[in-house]
Amino acid sequence: MTRVLVVDDEPQILRALRVNLAARQYEVAVAPDGGTALRQAADWHPDLVILDLGLPDLDGVEVIQGLRGWTSIPIIVLSGRADSTDKVDALDAGADDYVTKPFSIDELLARVRAVTRRTGQHGEESATVQVGEHVVDLGSKTISGGVRLTPTEWHFLEILLRNPGKLISQRQLLTEVWGDAYLKETHYLRQYMAQLRRKLERDPAQPVHLLTEPGMGYRFQP
Repeated sequence: MTRVLVVDDEPQILRALRVNLAARQYEVAVAPDGGTALRQAADWHPDLVILDLGLPDLDGVEVIQGLRGWTSIPIIVLSGRADSTDKVDALDAGADDYVTKPFSIDELLARVRAVTRRTGQHGEESATVQVGEHVVDLGSKTISGGVRLTPTEWHFLEILLRNPGKLISQRQLLTEVWGDAYLKETHYLRQYMAQLRRKLERDPAQPVHLLTEPGMGYRFQP
């Protein structure tokens, strides 16, 4: 049974998530603040953490950094803040996804299923990926239908495909593909994403697999 630690200072949210997750066969623990969350995570070893950014004792980003010091378990952030800066900081600290409050239970559960499916999917297990009508072989760097990519396009695409369903921040992509000196060059991302969509999406103007989260980053939706 998948263990989920829910961290939020709002009792009604803790209660709702505990009930809904337990009804779907998840084992659930709850924590009302960051300090309790870090202690429970160390003692209980959850498979997934759902974390509110606005906690009474520690900032949610500090909790993420504390967890990332010893574990790579998926972290889904809940945020009631309208400013995307906080979400970007959370993603850069190591969060896997975010959901904005108020949220629907169905949306959150879909994100939970997506990140738990990804757990353990690394390396050769995910070497072949279906993107619309194309099969992408990450090992041999070939694409069905004779589609050809530049080395930079491959690097960009591979980061997305190896993290299906996960939001990859602009900062992470720029750092991994071009380097720290290019952190402000977000137009690079738009340009290369447009090129990838032209080559891989059935309708580049209405992509269904290579998605943009405005102001945040990009996501590969299988």
